[in-house]
Amino acid sequence: MGLLGSIITNSKSYSMDDFDKEVRQRIEHSQSKTNTNVSEDKSLKHLTVYACARVLAEGLASLPLHVYKRRADGGAEKARDHPVYGLLHDLPNNEMTSMTWRESQMGHHVLSGNNYSLITLDGYGRVVDIYPLDWNTVTVRRHEITNRIVYDVNDRGKIETFPAEKIFHVPGWGFDGLKGYSPIRMAASAIGTGLSSQDFVNRFYSQGMNIGAVLEHPQALGDKAYERLLEWIQSKGAGLANSWKPMILEEGMKINRIPMHFVDAQFIETQELTRDEICGIFRVPPHMVANLKNATFSNIEHQDLAYVKHTLLPYIQRWEQAINWKLFTPKERAEGYYAKHNVEGLLRGDYKTRQEGLAIQRQNGALNANEWRAEEERNPIEGRAGEAYLVNGNMTPTDIANGKPSQTRSTEGGEE
Repeated sequence: MGLLGSIITNSKSYSMDDFDKEVRQRIEHSQSKTNTNVSEDKSLKHLTVYACARVLAEGLASLPLHVYKRRADGGAEKARDHPVYGLLHDLPNNEMTSMTWRESQMGHHVLSGNNYSLITLDGYGRVVDIYPLDWNTVTVRRHEITNRIVYDVNDRGKIETFPAEKIFHVPGWGFDGLKGYSPIRMAASAIGTGLSSQDFVNRFYSQGMNIGAVLEHPQALGDKAYERLLEWIQSKGAGLANSWKPMILEEGMKINRIPMHFVDAQFIETQELTRDEICGIFRVPPHMVANLKNATFSNIEHQDLAYVKHTLLPYIQRWEQAINWKLFTPKERAEGYYAKHNVEGLLRGDYKTRQEGLAIQRQNGALNANEWRAEEERNPIEGRAGEAYLVNGNMTPTDIANGKPSQTRSTEGGEE
C-alpha cells in the first residue's frame, strides 16, 4: 500500500511523526529501480558523485574562517587571542589541520546529510579540542526522560551517550530539524542508474571482443570441435589482451556479429542525463566536474557566482550558526564573539577582480592603505600615509553644494 493509501485507510489520525517515520524507513532500505543497492560509500564510485562531493568539500574547507568580536562602534575585529580562533583557523586537534577537518566533515555532510565532531571542554567550559566522528557511528535522539537532544556514539561496539553541547553537529535538510536526510539515499534511483550504466561500460570493455555473436554451422557441430571451440572462447576469447586474436572456426562454421552501438541505444544520452541529474542533486555547476558541453567563457563566470550564492551559501550559514552555537559560551556570544567565513577567498585566483574591488573601496573611503595591504598580507605603512581614508575629489558634501560652508573640511594634505 502506498503512502497516500495508508493515510486514507488508517483509522487513527496521521501525524507528521508517522510520515517522517515512513520516509526514514524508505531511506534506510533504499534501493534503486535498477536493483542496485545505493549507499553513501558505494556512491563515491560514481565519477560524478565523487567529483561533486569533492568540489563541495574543498570549496568550503578552502574558505578563510576567522573569529571576530563586535566593537562598540558597530564594527568588528579579528579575535586572534580567542582559543576558538586557533582551532578553526589552524589546528582543531593535534592530528589534523583546519583544512583537513573541515574537508572531511563537509564530505560527510554532502553525502549523508550530517556531520559530527566530539567537543572537548576544559574546566572553564571552553573548547580545547574538536575531533571528527564517523557519521555512521552517531545516532541523534531525544532523551526518554529529559526530552533533551542527546547523541549515541558507537565506539567499537560500546555505546556512549553525550549531551548536545559535547557534539558539534551540522544537520542538513530534514523534517524534524534534528537530523538531515541523506541526498544519496533520497536520489537512489538516479545514482543507481548511473552506477549500473558505469558497471555496464566496465563489463563491456573488460570482455575485449564482446562476443555478442551468432555462430552459424551448415549442419551440426561435432562434439570434439564443440569442446575445442568452447575451451578457446573461455581461455583466449575474452579480455582486451586477446581482442586482436583471430577466431578459428571448423567444419564450415561462420560467425555473424551482433553489433552494439552505444549511440543507437541512446546510451551516451543516458549517461549525460544521469550526470546532469547528479549535478542537480548537489547543485554543482556542470563545468566544475569537467562537463563543458554547454559552457562558454561568458556564462562560466555567472555560474561561478551562482555556485557561491545558491550552493555554498546555505552550507556556510549552517556551519557558522553551528559554530556560534556550539563553540562559544552564552557569555562569549553576548560579548560579541562570532565566526565568519570570508567568501572573497574564492576570488584569490582572479587577481584583477580582487584588486578592482579593493580599489573601489579605497576610492570611496571604505578602507585605507594599511587595510588594503593587510588583505594582501603585506606590512603596514607607518604614519598618516597608511591610515588616511581617501575619497574622490568630485564628491562634495551636501551642505557645501547648497552654498553653506562646512565647519570642518580636510584633505589628505591638511585642512583648508
